[in-house]
Parts: sequence; C-alpha cells; structure tokens
Amino acid sequence: MRAIVITAPGGPEVLAVRDLPDPVPADGEILIRVRAFGLNHADAYMRSGAWGKVAQVPGIECAGTVAADPAGRLAVGTPVVAILGGMGRTRNGSYAELVTVPAPNVVPVRTSLDWTSLVAIPEVYATAWSALFGNLDLRPGQTVLVRGATSALGQAAVNVAAGAGVTVLASTRRADRAGLLRGIGAATVLTDGGRLADEVADRGLAVDGVLDVVGNTVLRDSLRVVRPRGRVCQVGFLGGLAPVDGFDPLADLPSGVQLSFYGSAFVLGTADFPLDAIPLQEMIAKAEVGTYQARPARVFGFGELPEAHRIMEARTAGGKMAAAVD
Repeated sequence: MRAIVITAPGGPEVLAVRDLPDPVPADGEILIRVRAFGLNHADAYMRSGAWGKVAQVPGIECAGTVAADPAGRLAVGTPVVAILGGMGRTRNGSYAELVTVPAPNVVPVRTSLDWTSLVAIPEVYATAWSALFGNLDLRPGQTVLVRGATSALGQAAVNVAAGAGVTVLASTRRADRAGLLRGIGAATVLTDGGRLADEVADRGLAVDGVLDVVGNTVLRDSLRVVRPRGRVCQVGFLGGLAPVDGFDPLADLPSGVQLSFYGSAFVLGTADFPLDAIPLQEMIAKAEVGTYQARPARVFGFGELPEAHRIMEARTAGGKMAAAVD
C-alpha cells in the first residue's frame, strides 16, 4: 500500500510517500480501506517530535470502507469512520491506503456525503460535543464563549452549541472572520486580543462556560470571563504548548470556577470516553442537510501533504482540511 511516512522528526518536508506492506488486522481490530482522512494539529505535533516517539505513519482519523473484520461484526464494504485508537501515536495511522484500527474506535455510518466531506466531521465534532456537554455540562438557554472559534474545532463547537440551543459568543483574532462565525451560529463575535474578560464584563454578558481552543497563553483571562461557579474547558493549544508561567491557583483560579481539560487525542474511543456515547450519526445527518456547515475548507491530494501541513501550521486554512486517497 501507499502511505505518507514521517522520515524523521521535523517540519512538513519530512513527510514522504512510501510503499509499505499491507497491514493485517489482529483479533479485535478492523482493516479499513481509507478513502479520505482529516488533518489535525495533533498530526503536526507528532510529526515534529513534540510528543516524543510516535508511529511511522501519522493520521488520527479517516473515512472509508471495511476491508476485513476478523470478528465478522461489520461486513466488507460497510462505510465507516474511525477515530484515534492509538492511530498515528502508538500504531500506524490513517495517512495511508489501508489502516488497522481497534474495533471500538470504528463507527459504521449511513451518509450521502462524499468521503472528504464525511471525514471533516469525526474528530472535531466528537471533540466539540464531548467538551461542550461533558466537561462544560451546557444546557439550552445557557451561554458559551468559544475561544479560537475560526479553527476547525472552534467552528465545529459553534455549530454544535448553537444547534443545541446554547447562545454562542465566538472569539477570533481576525475581524474579517466575523461573518463566517455568525453564519454558523454565533450570536456575538468578539475580536480576541488576549484580554476578553474586561470586554465581556463591559458588555454585561454572563458566560456559563468557556471552550478554550487557544490554550495556556490566555488561560488566566478565560478564567476571568466565566461567571461565578462557571466552567472553563481547554481543548486546544493554538497559542503554543508552553505551560502557564507561574500559575498560582490562589491568585489565578477564581473561587468556584471549574477548570478542566479534554484531550481527545489520548482518550476518545476508550472505555471511559466511548464513541457510542457521541451522536455521530445524528451529526452526520445534520451536515447532510446543512444544519452543520461541516464541509472541509481545503482538500488535498495524497501527495500534497507537506504543503497541507505548512498551511495548517500557518493557520491559514480557514477551517478543517482533508485529504482524498485516490
């Protein structure tokens, strides 16, 4: 099979197309013929060496058809999506024509979407749903601030929250993206210069939860945005992986405010965070009718992955990116 491999830890140029032996599924695994795969910032962290030793083939999600299921649970040809299960980190991932995935991380689907549109959904929408309704425990009528809303994950979170009757405040560093965010469900768009707490207070807004995709660089400010006894959940690190310098819970964590982290790349699809608890089929149906604007912003060919990673790291994609496997 053809696969994209990491030839050495480093920049996008270390990605190369190679011929590898076809993988063989073990007991408890499913072999998938990959039709498309999504690009995620986790892929770039693994490629660069930031997360230590990883698998030769990156990629944490894909859409395709079942090529073999030793347990006989899924028939050959069944359309599926697969998320994580160690893909790209502890086992070869989805940047390939074939991939083996633990059965709990494979979900059969029914859809009229093309493959690249389908693969724009699994990782970011499952992560958004889990963080919004798990960590933040949001309810209809409440208000959430999605910080870093023009990212692929941020846009998914705006879609999901607004569709569930939650009022969405969306922040972005680029004022020209305000129309995009309103179009996918944001009630209010804020330009994020790193200090949103004062602006939220000046507007008289009460925020029940903050979904923070930016990360540690704005953590202190995000904790001040939320109302007393509100919740803040970190789901990304667009601002960089460096820790918060000198963080002191006594001074920096307001009394009663709950801070949590949702690391989908490590837990999504495990026994404690099962995929069958997430309404993926319902989300796919909403994407089919346009309730969720989930189609990829950019689609790449199999041999264009170094350029795709450059665009991803420059944060100029404008949303989710996907790659088609011919």
